Amino acid sequence: MSDGVDLSGSCSCGAVRYKIAGPAGVILACHCTQCRKQTGHHYAATRAAASAVTITGEDNLTWFTSSDWAKRGFCKTCGSHLFWKANDSDEISIGAGSIDGPTGLQIDTHIYVADKGDYYDIADGRPQKPIR
Repeated sequence: MSDGVDLSGSCSCGAVRYKIAGPAGVILACHCTQCRKQTGHHYAATRAAASAVTITGEDNLTWFTSSDWAKRGFCKTCGSHLFWKANDSDEISIGAGSIDGPTGLQIDTHIYVADKGDYYDIADGRPQKPIR
C-alpha cells in the first residue's frame, strides 16, 4: 500500500493525467499474453477504487475492449498504456511506470506466469501464480 499518500501520473506526452486520492494497492506483475502484447513485456500495475482516481485530459483517453470482461485505457496521442479495468469492478488498475516520482510501492506477486515470455526469468523471490 502507498500509506495513504496521494499519487499522480501521466502518459508519456502529458495529454492524460491522473491523481489517486488515498492509498493505492500493492503492485502485481501480470505476465499474460495480452499484457505482454500491449506493453512489450509484463505489465506492472497498482490498483485503487475507481472513485478515488481523477483523470484529466479524458478526451485523449481511449478505452480498448480487450476481452469480454475487461478494457484497457491508453492515450490516443502518444499510445501510453495507463489503465486496466474489469467491467464489473469498482477498482481500476494503474500502470506503475506511469506514476510520477517515488511510489513507495513494490511488486507483491507475479500473476499469469504460465503465459510469461521465454526470453526472461522471474528471479525476485516474489510469489508466482500460474494464473491469477
